[in-house]
Amino acid sequence: MSSPTNNAVAPTAVLSEAQWQQLNQAASSLDGSQLIWASGYLYGLAQQSGASGAQVAAPVSQSSTSQSLTILYGSQTGNAKGVAEKYKQAAEAAGFSANVYNMADYKPKNLKGETHLLIVVSTHGEGDAPDDAVQLHEFVGSKKAPKLDGLKYAVIALGDTSYEFFCQTGKDFDTRLSALGAKPLAERLDCDVDYEDVIPAWTESLTEKLKEELKSGGSQVVAMPGVSLAGTTQPAESQYNKANPFTATLSASAKITGRDSVKDIRHIEISLEDSGIQYQPGDALGVWFINDEKIVDDIIKLTGNEADTKVETRAGELTLKEALLEKLELTMSYPGFVTAYAPFVKNAELDALVDDKAKLREYLEERQIVDVIREYPAQVPAQDLVKAMRPLTPRLYSIASSQAEVEDEVHLTVALVEYEKFGHLHQGGASGYLSKRLEEGQEVKVYVESNNNFRLPADPNTPVIMVGPGTGIAPFRSFLQQREAEEAEGQNWLFFGNPSFTQDFLYQVEIQKYVKDGVLNKVSLAFSRDQEEKIYVQHRMLENGAELYKWLEQGAHFYVCGDANRMAKDVNDALVSIVQQHGNKSQAEAEQYVNDLRRAKRYQKDVY
Repeated sequence: MSSPTNNAVAPTAVLSEAQWQQLNQAASSLDGSQLIWASGYLYGLAQQSGASGAQVAAPVSQSSTSQSLTILYGSQTGNAKGVAEKYKQAAEAAGFSANVYNMADYKPKNLKGETHLLIVVSTHGEGDAPDDAVQLHEFVGSKKAPKLDGLKYAVIALGDTSYEFFCQTGKDFDTRLSALGAKPLAERLDCDVDYEDVIPAWTESLTEKLKEELKSGGSQVVAMPGVSLAGTTQPAESQYNKANPFTATLSASAKITGRDSVKDIRHIEISLEDSGIQYQPGDALGVWFINDEKIVDDIIKLTGNEADTKVETRAGELTLKEALLEKLELTMSYPGFVTAYAPFVKNAELDALVDDKAKLREYLEERQIVDVIREYPAQVPAQDLVKAMRPLTPRLYSIASSQAEVEDEVHLTVALVEYEKFGHLHQGGASGYLSKRLEEGQEVKVYVESNNNFRLPADPNTPVIMVGPGTGIAPFRSFLQQREAEEAEGQNWLFFGNPSFTQDFLYQVEIQKYVKDGVLNKVSLAFSRDQEEKIYVQHRMLENGAELYKWLEQGAHFYVCGDANRMAKDVNDALVSIVQQHGNKSQAEAEQYVNDLRRAKRYQKDVY
């Protein structure tokens, strides 16, 4: 549990752990004004009963005419959250009030009471809203959405030009808010993965507009001790983050698939000793990796450059080789590079690709940056080469351990991306680094990315259903370690799948021990290639539909981790089918049941 705020009495000094969890869970469903009312109500109860101990803040009056900025973020990997929180700091420095909420913790009906709104939202998959934005995204596009004639808003949309539906969720919010009568404070900002370069100038302009409109300051809000305005427990602050990662040490790296497996999956252990870093089951680990030196040398040679040529980067002046190794994206391809690189090549075929976005995306689907350069070598000045490339971005991996079990370590389950193409061996940037190029005892830069939308139930008596094929088992390993350490009474059911029982049963010995010890009450396995007809986790769900529905009716939380494009959609379809069949509901009623699970945070996904 996180540390209490400096001026508050530690909650466990007067409440049991279970009581504190119940209080925090109840607070998570309240917005800012409701928290104010609740704090006054609790204060009154305390006065009536003569209770002593930790004091709950009394309510502070809130002027109905006061105005402040509300910042709502929807984030799949944490980037939108970081942008939102950074702008709150900028707003406060500029002298006006701003409150930040995760969209999942914000009541959509409160939109009609807002005067100034900043939306920061990412897009993932095929133009999909991130999980924590789904409810609000659906609401503003529905008939239930109110007129918002009194609202002024701005939108920062985060996306990736490698995908067809670039920044689609942000575009949706912009279009729908405008249709409801809201007035834009600024033109929507659509950001590629190098968003940190373009956001400062845009937000500076926004701040100047808001300073005039909100110069009288916003309302004063007092939250209960240890609870943020969004209603979630305030995490312990760490000095280490994406911009300032911790230099950790690789403790162990072991292949956990068999010799004849079609997959190469590694169990990675990283020491966090002396970092003070804390994480919770469900969080992710950000890994800053170093590119393959052979690829770097090929790029330098094919573009007619020298390794020690000085170039300017975000990190300052570096040699070209240093920049290519540590600061630039070489394995994930993107249209922007080809567009910037093509003028130096002067090739009609490549120019035609640049002019046809659909064909360019298709061309890049199976190519890394080095493949483009190998196919179309050209003399490119070092600085122009650097300018054409994206900054390197860290990769996020679901954490496969609980600190209740491993203490100052963090474990990952990493699938090595490795394949032959165009006469060369290709590897994933981070997976190749962690699995092949980084040796035990060597250093790796990491940080924890909190994920409050993928959490175990606050009540340890609540049953959980976990669907995690392949490396999707990672967070559920952490869940099981945590549930065992807490001696949680709630039942646990795991669905796991992979190609082969003998080659791909990840963490088999651990899972068998959890079953023997009673931590895992039920395991449903789906090994797709062990029989003529392929069987996946969604098929096991359907086979066990009656019992699965019974668990849901008893309050179980349902979790999915793994592939977003196919598996997660198939699992969702199976879940709707189970509810429809075993709950005697129509298709529409079953879909509503599943949506209600999601809104109640009983259906959570960690997909990629």
